[in-house]
Amino acid sequence: MATFVIVHGAWSGGHAWRWVRPLLRAAGHEVFTPALTGLGERAHLALPTTDLDTHIEDVAAVLHYEDLRDVVLVGHSYGGMVITGVAERAADRLSHLVYLDADVPLDGESEFDMLPDDERAGYEEAARARGDGWRIPPPFPDPLPPGLDPVVVWAVSRMVAQPLLTFAQPVRLGDRPPALPRTYVLCTEGKEGEQPPPYLLRVEDDPDWRLIRLRATHTAHVTAPDEVARTLIGALRSEALVPSSP
Repeated sequence: MATFVIVHGAWSGGHAWRWVRPLLRAAGHEVFTPALTGLGERAHLALPTTDLDTHIEDVAAVLHYEDLRDVVLVGHSYGGMVITGVAERAADRLSHLVYLDADVPLDGESEFDMLPDDERAGYEEAARARGDGWRIPPPFPDPLPPGLDPVVVWAVSRMVAQPLLTFAQPVRLGDRPPALPRTYVLCTEGKEGEQPPPYLLRVEDDPDWRLIRLRATHTAHVTAPDEVARTLIGALRSEALVPSSP
C-alpha cells in the first residue's frame, strides 16, 4: 500500500480529484487531496499575501499533522511548483515525486517564469482589471461554450481566482535536490506541434528522471481518471519507471 498526497493545479482544488481518489483507494492505497489556501473549499481564505510559500506550507502541514511517511507526492500543473518546494523542506517524509503534466522549476523560478510572455502578461492584466490587483480570474469564457464534457463543466464551474503572488513568488531550493525517485507523466493529447517547455527538455535528458507518456489531455484527472489512477499506481512499479522512447 502506498500513501498518495496529490496537489491540485491552479484555480482548482482537491475536489477535482473526486474521480481518481476512489480508484486509488479501491486498489488499497491511501489518498489525500488537500485544497491549497484560497482555492477550492478554502477559497474564502484567500488574501493578497497568499503566495507560493503559503501553498508549500499547506502541504507540509498535511504531512506533519497526519504523520505521513513514505509519501508519493503528486503535483498536477501548478502543483509541480508546490511539490518541488515541499520536497526541499520535508524530503524525509517522501518516497517518490510524481509530476503530472506539471511545472518543474529551478531555484529562483516562479510559475510566471514557466509561462510564455504573452500568457503571463494576460494573467497580470486580468488581475489588474478583474481581480482587484491580486487575484487572477480563471482563464475560461463565461458562459462556457456548449458541447463540453459534463465533467469538465463541473470542474471548471468550481474554479476560483488564483492569488497572484502564488504565480509571482519564486521557489527557493538548495544546492542539491533531495535524493528521491522522480517521475514525469506527460499528457500528450492537445500538444501536437507545440514547442516543449525547457523543463521538459531537462527531464528528458536527465537519467535521474523517468518519463511516462499518457495519451490524455492536461485535465486527465477529470476526463480520464482510470488512466491517471493506473499510471500513478504503475509509477510505483520498477517496470513502469523505464524512460519511455519518443
